[in-house]
Amino acid sequence: MSESQVVEAGFASKSDCLARYTPSVDTISVSIESSVGTLFGGEIRRSALEMLDSYGVETGHLEIEDDGALDLVIRARIEAVLRKAGFSLKTGFGVGFGSHADERCVTAARTPSGLDRTRHIRLYVPGDQPHFAINADLYGSDMLVFDLEDSVAAERKFEARILVRRLLENDLLFGKSEVAVRINMLRDKCGKADIDEIVAARPHAILLPKCESSNDVAMLDRLLSLQEKEKGIEKNSIHIIPIIETAAGVLNAVEIARASERNVALAFGYEDFSRDICAKPIPAGSTSAVLGKSAQIEALLAREMIVLAARSAGIQPLDSVFSDIEDTDGLTESCYQARALGFEGKAVIHPSQIEHVRRVFSPSEEEVERAKAIVAAYEESLKGGRGAVAFDGQMIDAPLVSKARRVIEESTRGE
Repeated sequence: MSESQVVEAGFASKSDCLARYTPSVDTISVSIESSVGTLFGGEIRRSALEMLDSYGVETGHLEIEDDGALDLVIRARIEAVLRKAGFSLKTGFGVGFGSHADERCVTAARTPSGLDRTRHIRLYVPGDQPHFAINADLYGSDMLVFDLEDSVAAERKFEARILVRRLLENDLLFGKSEVAVRINMLRDKCGKADIDEIVAARPHAILLPKCESSNDVAMLDRLLSLQEKEKGIEKNSIHIIPIIETAAGVLNAVEIARASERNVALAFGYEDFSRDICAKPIPAGSTSAVLGKSAQIEALLAREMIVLAARSAGIQPLDSVFSDIEDTDGLTESCYQARALGFEGKAVIHPSQIEHVRRVFSPSEEEVERAKAIVAAYEESLKGGRGAVAFDGQMIDAPLVSKARRVIEESTRGE
């Protein structure tokens, strides 16, 4: 790296910081501008010096422009600029995650999530925007998806995956929602780099975009297995959710759904699918336009095929986003259509959409009362020593009771 080449990472914006490293022959120096400098300037400097020491940086100048970023964000931004500048972690550091973690990283105590846990709502969080991420667990989404794909510009992907890893390393931020990462396509070198970086932080699931065949899933499965073995993580503890976004993916939906025992859901990506099949919007004056944009009629067959593939494989079908965050009526209608088709849940891109999706996909009062009655009848039969019991003419077995208990649990989420 030439002495004139300056590298940067992050943004000089709320809850973030801009880190800038300028190489030179001069002894390393650090300058800090912070909106919270009076209170935390000393701690920011200590973190910077620790990071510089862990990467063996002895010359150059590190600048930090901070606007209230958490320590983990500051460290992520410093780590990104130092690695961009060609520095590597010194031997003896990195107790924790992977070969790029600094000595203060501690293995996350995140346990694997259940195969059939509730996934009515998955909220996409841009992977390079810490101000969206740090409070994301408070919104009540069933799953948080930290996005390294579409929401991150190509030139920001390197620093975004470092930030996401740092976020997931923290045990305090995400204790309610299932946490997942949407990586880049494995056919792109960015996808493999995403896996190498974030698996050690133990996300519950990896979302695989543009999935077109079982080979795509098998490749991800192999990469996860290698990383789990290398990092000492329980085998098959990280789930896979393939996202079908092309015509080829739809036609191969069955083989994709059954491609790995890690698969817990099959998701649909409407926007990319619509572009892939060259669908054209219905003219505003057309009689068919009364169906509204929520109908997505060009994707009806694809959505049905995804539901059938997922259900036949025993995993959850998850619908795509509704991109107009201002159109709550359209979102609600889209949710009703998705539920009628058999989808288990829907993606959202803004916290304001969560309550509308929750309202549609949550069990009704009648469903909750029926579930409670089934559980009560089953428990009463156990007390009486009876091996089987009927409810409304239907024999109650363990799967039915498990489903009933899940309905009761779902009815309390978001309260």
